[in-house]
Amino acid sequence: MTDAAQTIAVYGAVPADVVEVPQRATQFSPLMPGAAALEQQTEASLSALTMLAPPGTLERRYAIALGLRALAPGAPFTILAPNDRGGTRLRKELQALNCTVEENARRHHRIVTGTRPVILAGIDEALAQGGPRLIDDLGVWSQPGVFSWDRLDPGTALLIEHLPPLSGRGADFGCGIGILAHAALASPAVTEITLADIDRRAVECAQHNVADPRARFLWTDLRSAELSGLDFVVMNAPFHDAGAEDKSLAQTFVKRAARALGKGGVCYMVANRHLPYEAILTPVFKRTELVIEAGGYKIYEART
Repeated sequence: MTDAAQTIAVYGAVPADVVEVPQRATQFSPLMPGAAALEQQTEASLSALTMLAPPGTLERRYAIALGLRALAPGAPFTILAPNDRGGTRLRKELQALNCTVEENARRHHRIVTGTRPVILAGIDEALAQGGPRLIDDLGVWSQPGVFSWDRLDPGTALLIEHLPPLSGRGADFGCGIGILAHAALASPAVTEITLADIDRRAVECAQHNVADPRARFLWTDLRSAELSGLDFVVMNAPFHDAGAEDKSLAQTFVKRAARALGKGGVCYMVANRHLPYEAILTPVFKRTELVIEAGGYKIYEART
């Protein structure tokens, strides 16, 4: 837990050309490995908060509620979001929590400022709606904001359908809430699997969902993480970074998978059909095979 003494908080990658953030601010974003957790912050312990609000409605209201709860009464806050990613709703959402605010616009963002009132309204509801929960239809723990949080992603389902029995040490790159890793562990020949994701909330849900002594969990940015000597990698390659399409992200995942695998290792991945993965896989793997193309997805088997 962060020291409660005059902690200035920042949440998310606040654009410097829109709002200035104090250099000594403590980062609380669950998408930045190593950041502090707002959920664990003592109530009324923050002296100021600057937040780039998440785009999803439930996730955004949850993060704002956490931030306001952690702020000391009278402490200032600045909360912003792009106009097309929740920015136009910020003022009303904060007013619903009993905040008196001012609103400004800059560089296609809405910027809402105010101070934390002594009495907040609607906090418990926002926290309940945006917090971790058991998804009855799936039988797993999840949370608004994580990838495919309330449904089985069809690409993941297709990969599970065509995943052969695995063996040895492996990893699930971008594990999400652990559904793919859980399927990989169905093989008794798997001795260990590392579930790695950039989203702390996803990793925490995966810890609930993959109750297997062979599983280890890693909150990390796989673009800089170093894993090696693996026998297999499974992944639903991401191509969005902070909500924006980024094809280079999936390319990096493929390259990291190739580096992480030992000689004769295998990578099984699912990818959206419209992305040119063959051109990425071929230079870094000795052999690449298209297993199936269906429903807008491709399944690849690539060997080192």
